[in-house]
Amino acid sequence: MLSFRKLALAAAPVAALLFSVSPSFAEPDEINFGVISTEASSNQKKNWEPFVDAMSKALGVKVNAFYATDYAGVIEAMRFNKVQIAWYGNKSALEAVDRANGEVFAQTVSKDGSEGYYSHIIVHQDSPLQTLDDVLKCDKTLDFGIGDPNSTSGFLVPTTYVFAARKVDPKSCFKTVRNGSHEVNSLAVLNKQVNAATNNSEDLQRLEIKNPEGRAKIRVVWTSPIIPLDPIVWRRDLDPEMKTKIYKFLLSYGRTGSDEELAQSHAVLGNLLWSPFKPSSNDQLLPIRKLEANKSLMKIAADEKLTAEEKEKLTTDLKAKIASIEELEKKAETSEFKQTVAAFVAADKAGKKDEVAKTIEDLALSVSKTN
Repeated sequence: MLSFRKLALAAAPVAALLFSVSPSFAEPDEINFGVISTEASSNQKKNWEPFVDAMSKALGVKVNAFYATDYAGVIEAMRFNKVQIAWYGNKSALEAVDRANGEVFAQTVSKDGSEGYYSHIIVHQDSPLQTLDDVLKCDKTLDFGIGDPNSTSGFLVPTTYVFAARKVDPKSCFKTVRNGSHEVNSLAVLNKQVNAATNNSEDLQRLEIKNPEGRAKIRVVWTSPIIPLDPIVWRRDLDPEMKTKIYKFLLSYGRTGSDEELAQSHAVLGNLLWSPFKPSSNDQLLPIRKLEANKSLMKIAADEKLTAEEKEKLTTDLKAKIASIEELEKKAETSEFKQTVAAFVAADKAGKKDEVAKTIEDLALSVSKTN
């Protein structure tokens, strides 16, 4: 059995070595749970309120859902301790970790059991645009919908893999470029308000459930490499005992309880398009850090205003940063925490409930000792 100290050290994110935070603990009377704006808050409330209610009951304190009009609203709310826990995408989680005293402690798992999803560029089924090359003809005749600047699949991934990779500036390429949530972008394509837009596989799944006729009118012209599924983040200075309670609740939700309780929790998770959560850490964000650095590298290479010397200096620094991140990735892959999570997932799939419960208990106690 792993000692609590070993687990604490293993679970502590490698990337957190890049900065330090001095915690000051205070037991909260209430917890605010942030929800990023992937769709209208009225739609999100239907899916999130049952989960928030279940968390409130398990923790013994009132848990309030916090909805903002954009991703930055949730990040800033966490920064000023108006939000203590939040569901983010990887890009927004990176901002929360670096700027809002955040720490990744869990990861969502897709309803079908997969641990990744995809960014897309979509067009209307009737559109003459058949390929990505058609979308990127760059004659300033097309209107384009892009995601929130803090969105992983709506902004960072297409910006890196499509625009930066092809040395295309969206503002110079398209007639207009509009930022919007995944839902706003899909509706804009459906209503022919834009010619093409970014989206992701999860939002298209939601659209299939809510409006199958609408989904049938959307065509995908570009798909990204797989993206790690979303992290759950809490503030590092959250009361240790509360962290333990939250961890036990989140990792046990959908795994323990009576048949009736399991059916209810599975239904709640299913409405969010998820299965039970898995343990995670800030190491989950290392590929996103590398993606950001590579995006910057491609932008520098395409910047005609920079001299050769300036480019060399900037690219040398970025390449060193990427090499450092890759070293952290190697350490993370062989870490004790990574092995513990792999064993947890295997035990869960094999239905070894006692082993799963014991790992949750050990990790829940360890997370309160990592700060």
